[in-house]
Amino acid sequence: MFAFPTARSTGAFILALGFALALGVGGAAAQEPSKTAIATAKEVLTAKGANSMYAPLVSGVIERTKVVLLQSNPMLGKDLNEVATKLHADYASRSAEILNEVAKIYASRFTEQELKDALNFYKSPLGRKLVVEEPNILDQSMRTAQTWAENLSQEIIAKMRAEMKKRGHDI
Repeated sequence: MFAFPTARSTGAFILALGFALALGVGGAAAQEPSKTAIATAKEVLTAKGANSMYAPLVSGVIERTKVVLLQSNPMLGKDLNEVATKLHADYASRSAEILNEVAKIYASRFTEQELKDALNFYKSPLGRKLVVEEPNILDQSMRTAQTWAENLSQEIIAKMRAEMKKRGHDI
């Protein structure tokens, strides 16, 4: 019953999260992070543009719920649209909750200094360029990987057929 960001932004999020987790090994101990660390982590997320990924979650949940309810009773379309409009206004600020939770995750994986260093990086010209270019790179990388995997699959199918033919099986 949830709607998620686009594949492009999801891919960027997964790569960024994986990168963050890889860097976090050996970082801060698993304890309750300080308010300063959480605040710095929020700044890092904002600098990375990650906070914009969470904004559509609330709207997506509302719209998906509306669609599910509409399927059970198509005659309620007008009323469901009105209720959804009200809920969009009422719940608009809730996306900040997920940002807070993700900031806590970052703050529990990185020391305050590491978060400050990351923030400085993302505010640097190279960091800003990475934020801009990474979604495009991820899209192109995924297309490249898909093409590569399809080509590899064809090669493996041909090899398997050839080997099976040697064994008397024509597949």
